[in-house]
Amino acid sequence: MRIGVPKETKTREYRVGLTPDGVAELIAEGHEVRVERDAGGGVGFSNDHYSRAGAHIVGTADAFSAELVVKVKEPNLEECARFKPGQMLFTYLHLAAAEPQARALMRSGVTAVAYETVEDAAGRLPLLAPMSEVAGRLSVQAGAHALQKYAGGKGVLLGGVPGVAPGKVVVLGGGMAGTNAAQIAAGMQADVTILDKSIDRLRTLSSEFAGRAKVLMASRENVAAHVQSADLVIGAALVPGASAPRLVDRRMVADMTDGSVLVDISIDQGGCFETSRPTTHDDPTYIVDGVVHYCVTNMPAAVARTSTLALANVTLPYVTQLANLGWRRAFADDKGFGRGLNVHAGQVCHPAVAAALGVSGVIAA
Repeated sequence: MRIGVPKETKTREYRVGLTPDGVAELIAEGHEVRVERDAGGGVGFSNDHYSRAGAHIVGTADAFSAELVVKVKEPNLEECARFKPGQMLFTYLHLAAAEPQARALMRSGVTAVAYETVEDAAGRLPLLAPMSEVAGRLSVQAGAHALQKYAGGKGVLLGGVPGVAPGKVVVLGGGMAGTNAAQIAAGMQADVTILDKSIDRLRTLSSEFAGRAKVLMASRENVAAHVQSADLVIGAALVPGASAPRLVDRRMVADMTDGSVLVDISIDQGGCFETSRPTTHDDPTYIVDGVVHYCVTNMPAAVARTSTLALANVTLPYVTQLANLGWRRAFADDKGFGRGLNVHAGQVCHPAVAAALGVSGVIAA
């Protein structure tokens, strides 16, 4: 099969869909790999690295004309228009918050498979997990920076110092991203509270953190009370494929102290704060009601080398399955992989995505 790896075009997006090692693995399986010129330059993989691995270095059009296109971020509208029926696209899509892209992919006839809705045998999200880990850890780093006075924050050091209380960090959602955020915040000696709606998850978190973080049910009253008194709130709520739940409304934001910070990890899925709107690494923050908002839609690109390697570790086996078997047989062999199918033959195929977009979706096998 011909596999294409385009260069990412999102602002400050340096990640790449395949590493040279991954290219070599696929070529050993008998496939042809086309890598767009300079696609990996931002993470230290030169054209020569890919050539030595056996890839063809090509222009944009050739990368997008392959039977299987492997990316990192959702294609922009111009890129969506490049696809044709019979092609496969494998990437993060986040279509619940990207209706124009969803409509464009439907028009193209491409078979689009989303990393973020692929499930394993236990119902976990193996291709979302590494970027959730990265984003969770980065969220505290970004939030700590935004809390500094010159950055618009209230001038609070998360760890405090002897005689001065530490900053208060509230994490909304105790999944992969939220747990990693809480680990970093606790490691910085902040006062950490995690809120989640699953009692089983709360039990696990309580045991894992063993008093290093408070663990509470995410009732509306608890969320409102703890957000109001927080220095840093990290939104990490997730419903696979669907729009993120809005956990913090405008009134709650207005009740926060000026200079407090919100970091919305869920912004790719629409965000879990009512006042959230997408931002970029070039202009990452804005202020609403005195509260600093950080809502960068590709947070892991800030540490692109780490993120590319972490993503490639988990995606390559799935890329290999698609290339070796085609999507129909690969999905028949692995039902969890099949849940990654988001668009096919002009229809949205994931029920949560279809519901979020208000379109008539089907379940395709």
